Formats: sequence, C-alpha cells, structure tokens
Amino acid sequence: MSQLNDIPLSALHFYLTAPYPCSYLPDLQARSQVATPAFLIDAQVYSELVRHGFRRSGTYTYRPRCDNCSACVPLRVLAKEFRASRSQRRAWKRHSGLEVTLHPLQDNPQHFDLYQRYQSARHKDGGMDNEDRESYQNFLLQSHVDSLLVEFREQGVLRMVSVIDLLSDGLSSVYTFYEPELPHASLGIYSVLWQIELCRKLELDFVYLGYWIAHSRKMAYKTQYRPAQGLMDGEWLVLDKAGPNPTEMRGP
Repeated sequence: MSQLNDIPLSALHFYLTAPYPCSYLPDLQARSQVATPAFLIDAQVYSELVRHGFRRSGTYTYRPRCDNCSACVPLRVLAKEFRASRSQRRAWKRHSGLEVTLHPLQDNPQHFDLYQRYQSARHKDGGMDNEDRESYQNFLLQSHVDSLLVEFREQGVLRMVSVIDLLSDGLSSVYTFYEPELPHASLGIYSVLWQIELCRKLELDFVYLGYWIAHSRKMAYKTQYRPAQGLMDGEWLVLDKAGPNPTEMRGP
C-alpha cells in the first residue's frame, strides 16, 4: 500500500479476499482488496480512495487485486474537455425531454421493479437478475459517503435511475438501470452524458466510470467518452479506444 502513504488512511486496514469467479472474463478467478472499517470511509477519505482505483458497492469499498490479471483499469472522463461524438449528440437530443429530479437514497417500489426488469433483460444469468429486495437495498441504498439518486421520467413515467457519489474532484457513477424494452432508446449513453454535464455545472474535473476492461463487451464501451484517463501502474494516463495513448498525458 505504499502508493497510499500520502493520504490520511492510517486508521484503515486493507485485506485481500479469497479468489472468486470473475464476473467479466470467463474462466478466470478474481480477487479484491477491501478497505475497512467501512464506517471510517467518509466522503473525503472515499474521494482519495477513488483516485487510487477503489470503488464501492454499498458500504463495501474495494479495488481489483487479481493474482495473474490486471485487465480492470479504473477510468475517468475529463469532463471539462469532453466533446460528444455524433452518435452521442443524437442520444442527447433523443432524450432531452426527460424530466430529471435529484433525491437522497431512498427505497421506492417503482425503482426496484425497474431494476428487476433491467437485470432480467440486460444481465440474465449474470448473478444479479434474481436479486431480492434486501440485496438491492444493500447494493444501491447503503452509503457512508455523499450520494444522490437521480430519477429520469418521461411524462411522469419512470424510465431510468442513476446512483452517483459526490467526490472532491468529480462524480463517481455507481450504477444506472433503465427501461430495457424502449425501441430506439439510448438511455445508458444519455445517463453518462447527463453526469458529465452535471460535473461541469459543479465545476468539477472528472466523472469516474468504474473499471474499463478491453476484452469485456459489457465494460469496453467506456472509452467512447473522451478524453478519458486510465489508472495504470499508479498513474492516470490518457486512453483511446484500444488502450493507453502513446502520447501519455499524466493526470494529477
């Protein structure tokens, strides 16, 4: 943990989990490094941890630490320099009529129903399509940091929900789920664009999108939002669609 010596985490402990099946790359085993105790990880400490590649699931703060694999690359979009592609501009225009409201984390039956439909349609047999209400609550509605729940509605009908963490230098996109059967919809793209725009309005620098995995179809899309940086060997380097940019730009 030498790279964390420059931040005030002396009260935290870090441990490695036992190996478990990787959710993204078949036939591989994964391990995570977990920061504990959870109640000490407030918004300030969590911001520092995210800058060092950590992420959270509920109150569980972790980063990948696999024995023979380094495919998971923490990724952040440079919000102030971001320029939307043509297809992204079309997605923004297509869904610009959505009504957006911000809320504290809350347990809403409509949200859970939408979450179940989304998991069944988009991640069937992925381990989350049969989650019960308690698992959903522990995953998305438990937080020791500054978190927001964002509703996107169309003429009053719930279309999408995003959970976002507020960091000292940006936003961390925790999870987004949306109506999976709408024809010609680009709700996932719109959600990321909306978060980038919110980041700009708050005069923050980065939107952290979790882990980019080049050979995972579910995770490879994240380099479509550019410019983006990936944390590799302890340094934030510019990424293109294929990987690190040869003209590496160092991040803070």
